[in-house]
Amino acid sequence: MTRKLFVLAALTLLACFVPVQPTAAQEASNDDAKIRAAIKAQTEAWNRGDVEGFMKSYEDSTETTFIGKTVNKGYKPILERYKQGYATREQMGTLTFSDIDVRLLPNGCGRTEIALVTGKFHLERTTQNNDTKDNGIFSLVWRKGKDGWKIILDHTS
Repeated sequence: MTRKLFVLAALTLLACFVPVQPTAAQEASNDDAKIRAAIKAQTEAWNRGDVEGFMKSYEDSTETTFIGKTVNKGYKPILERYKQGYATREQMGTLTFSDIDVRLLPNGCGRTEIALVTGKFHLERTTQNNDTKDNGIFSLVWRKGKDGWKIILDHTS
């Protein structure tokens, strides 16, 4: 009897030191919050004229893809496209996102590694270029990797 009590006490004490794994719902909530925080950080970077800060949410890969009027592939070409198209604060304007919907896609093992994000954007600018849209929609594919959640595909129109 004493041995059983000792084992039970030891197991109870050990359980206090074992980290608790989040439930699937908690993990999904955390993932959703992390993606929304990254989008907020993108907005803040854009609105202070920091294109490179805006791009931190994109995966630094040759496979990262941006689809707009044309298809650009690779982190560096996408970054250069943004730098050329938005070379001044006036061209960048003030960015807002709305109607953001985050849909987490679990893999067969129950882990979420891909997310689809859709929404609307609005650029408020003091000077406009006739071929630049101020409003549009976007769909993003995010992947969870060693560096956290990153955009691997951006389709903006």
